[in-house]
Amino acid sequence: MNDNRGILKKKNYKISSKQEKITAWEKQKSSYPWKAPVDYRQNPEKYRVGKGEQGVLLCEPYKSEILPFWRFKNPEVAHESAAKISTLFYNYLEKGEFVGADMARKFLQMGYTRSRRYANHKGGRKYDPTTGQELPLNGQDEDKVESAHIFYQAWRKIESDPIYQEMKQGWKQKYG
Repeated sequence: MNDNRGILKKKNYKISSKQEKITAWEKQKSSYPWKAPVDYRQNPEKYRVGKGEQGVLLCEPYKSEILPFWRFKNPEVAHESAAKISTLFYNYLEKGEFVGADMARKFLQMGYTRSRRYANHKGGRKYDPTTGQELPLNGQDEDKVESAHIFYQAWRKIESDPIYQEMKQGWKQKYG
C-alpha cells in the first residue's frame, strides 16, 4: 500500500489513527497468524487466540457456520442472533472444538462492538473517507444501544464459562 503521509502533510491533514493502523497492517500482513485458505477444523493447531476479534472473518469453516446468524439491526434480531451464536458456542464446546467456540465468542464480541459503532455513528461510518479522521459522535440510536447490550451480556456469559476458560488456557499454552 502507498504511504500517503507526504501528501497528507502537504494538505495539512493530520495522519489519523486509522491511517496509522492501515500502514502498520501493511507491514505485518505477511506474519498475520490467520490465513484465509486454511481449514481450521482440519488444522486446528494453526489457530491462534489473538486479541479481541482478530481473524474472525478469515477462519473457515467456522466463519461460514456462524456468520449467517450474526445480525444486530434491532433488539429482537440481536437477541435471536446472540442466542443462536451462543448455542453454536456450546455445541462447539460439547464437541471439543475450541476453535469454533472461540470464533463464536469473537462473533458475539463483534456484535457488541459493531452495534456500539452504529449506535454512535449514523450509518456505521466512523472515519471520514477522504481524510481518515474520526467523525464526531452523532447521537445515540437506541435500538443499536440495546442490541449492543444484548450482545455484551451474551459475550460475557460465554466468555466466563469454566469449560471454555480451561480450554482457552490450555490452547494458549500449547499453541499460543
